[in-house]
Amino acid sequence: MTKPVFRFAPSPNGRLHLGHAYSALLNDALARRFGGRFLLRIEDIDITRCRPEYESAILEDLAWLGLDWEKPVRRQSEHFSDYRSAFERLKGRGLVYPCFCSRKHIAERIEAIEAESGEGWPRDPDGAPLYPGTCKNLSPDEAARRIGSGEAHAWRLDSDAARSRLPGPHGFTRFTPDGATNTVEADPWRWGDAVIVRKDVPTSYHLAVVVDDALQGVTHVVRGQDLEAATDLHVLLQKLLGLGAPLYHHHGLILDSGGDKLAKSRKSEALFELRARGGTAAEIRQRLGFAF
Repeated sequence: MTKPVFRFAPSPNGRLHLGHAYSALLNDALARRFGGRFLLRIEDIDITRCRPEYESAILEDLAWLGLDWEKPVRRQSEHFSDYRSAFERLKGRGLVYPCFCSRKHIAERIEAIEAESGEGWPRDPDGAPLYPGTCKNLSPDEAARRIGSGEAHAWRLDSDAARSRLPGPHGFTRFTPDGATNTVEADPWRWGDAVIVRKDVPTSYHLAVVVDDALQGVTHVVRGQDLEAATDLHVLLQKLLGLGAPLYHHHGLILDSGGDKLAKSRKSEALFELRARGGTAAEIRQRLGFAF
């Protein structure tokens, strides 16, 4: 019988905080409970923000917490060819198109549409406006000319083409720490024509994560509730690429004193800062509900 496979997948673009610690400890605890394996994956596709010193700090913090993981560690930056292969499969089926728009251009286009219609433009689950399709109907010749000239471009999923291939219904299987499961309805279309390959790197979070989970044989994805909506898009990509789907558990978030989720971007107190103030791994684990 194949063992369950869990993974903790941080990005080395800052220091880990208590929210990361909770997710890592929960993955490890559930792997132990289900007699499974625990993997560490470094999600470092953002080559402009990710740094080697942050990766070293992640390894140090996790070891300090008493965690151990299988080696070698998968680093996304070493596997761009895997993501390129998946993208080419989508491209070969006519499921993606190049987009030359800047964020400023998209914002201006949506502002003009809203001014003309008097209505608000729809937004994705993260609050970003859905792409208005400016580049969707470019002729193949025009798109090829602009790509050939070196114009920066991303690649977007053609949600209309995807919907014609896989109209649904779509869903994913949610599991609880006690092993119970249920099916959750998914609505990938609320993401619109999501970016699948970014302008600066040959993939995106959404594409890389489904490819990684499949290649690593991940059977149980345990991550925060802030990523639950993204699962709708991941389910669709898994089906379009013919990949297996893991079970999902989206845990509650660790909040700060103001009720906001902890985040690197808000300079939430990092584990190394707690350690510098005299905190111990045992205290952190007990505080998060994972006493030794």
